[in-house]
Amino acid sequence: VQLQASGGGLVRAGESLELSCATSGRTFGSYVMGWFRQAPGKDRELVATISRGGNTRYADSVKDRFSISRDNAKNTVTLQMNSLKPEDTAVYYCNAYVVLTSYWGQGTKVTVSS
Repeated sequence: VQLQASGGGLVRAGESLELSCATSGRTFGSYVMGWFRQAPGKDRELVATISRGGNTRYADSVKDRFSISRDNAKNTVTLQMNSLKPEDTAVYYCNAYVVLTSYWGQGTKVTVSS
């Protein structure tokens, strides 16, 4: 499984950004997909996940601001980030979990200025 994340960049606080992750594999619909992030000097943390059936879960810090969705026909997962804050600054990683194995993309950097 290969993952390619895109959409990061530099934005101002309060603005929005959309991250996208293109995924290889013929059984994308069976993957649990997620976004994680890692800020400088901090551990990688869960941002949001979406199950095969479309159930979503969010970190408390992003709830009501971020939205994760998936398009099984296009093998993509998207993270819509609204009302961004400087503390959202991090490298964001796409993750696919399938058959007890976790796969990671290369990460895309998001910087939010105050």
